[in-house]
Amino acid sequence: MSLFSPQIPLQLHPRRPDRFEDYIPGPNLAAAAAVRDLCSQPGASLFVSGPASTGKTHLLNALCTETRGDGRMAWYIGLKRMDKSARAGLKGLKGLVCFDDLHAVAGDRDWEEALFHCFNEVLASEGQVAVASQQPLSAIDFALPDLASRMAWGVRVQLEPLPEADRLLVLRARAKSLDFELPEEVEQFLLRRISRDLGSLLGALEKLHRGALAGKRRVTVPLAREVLVAELGGEGAAQAD
Repeated sequence: MSLFSPQIPLQLHPRRPDRFEDYIPGPNLAAAAAVRDLCSQPGASLFVSGPASTGKTHLLNALCTETRGDGRMAWYIGLKRMDKSARAGLKGLKGLVCFDDLHAVAGDRDWEEALFHCFNEVLASEGQVAVASQQPLSAIDFALPDLASRMAWGVRVQLEPLPEADRLLVLRARAKSLDFELPEEVEQFLLRRISRDLGSLLGALEKLHRGALAGKRRVTVPLAREVLVAELGGEGAAQAD
């Protein structure tokens, strides 16, 4: 079955090959271990929730990476990026199926029915289902009560935001994955000038990387200042003075 078949208009691979070994757990060590345990539990399901930028996507990607490394099928489905026409692609999936960003489609009855049937098919074939959402299960307003009930069957874990020291470790790890070292003075510049939530910091880091590649320059504070001015306009210029 081709992943690019027109009958399956889904992004079924993780966007990047994250691994459990690269996850910076901080206060989420036990939660990350629970996610990893799903790999060894046929017919099991898991629901992981937490605010944006707490590592939900990384953990789902890592599940897929590890499962495929064991020679088994694994599918990553980013619901936030899916068109409604993609629902048909959920039929017949087997192995590990990871649904990211459930909150993006919760309340849409058509999506919920497609998820419900996929959930049942996968578990009936001794596969596994992992679901991630910014909202805890109890806070989601489902249109289909049966889907809420199915998702409540499995293990539930909650991720917490990382403290600043661990956010810096994540930044350094991401820089390393992009093949450059992040100087300490650039780290401190980003912490001073960018919102300190991890998503904003990682977004700034990747813009900085693109700027360095485009200009064939080293990653420095002057380059970071220029990138901020280019990306954020007047506000960035004022902050970067």
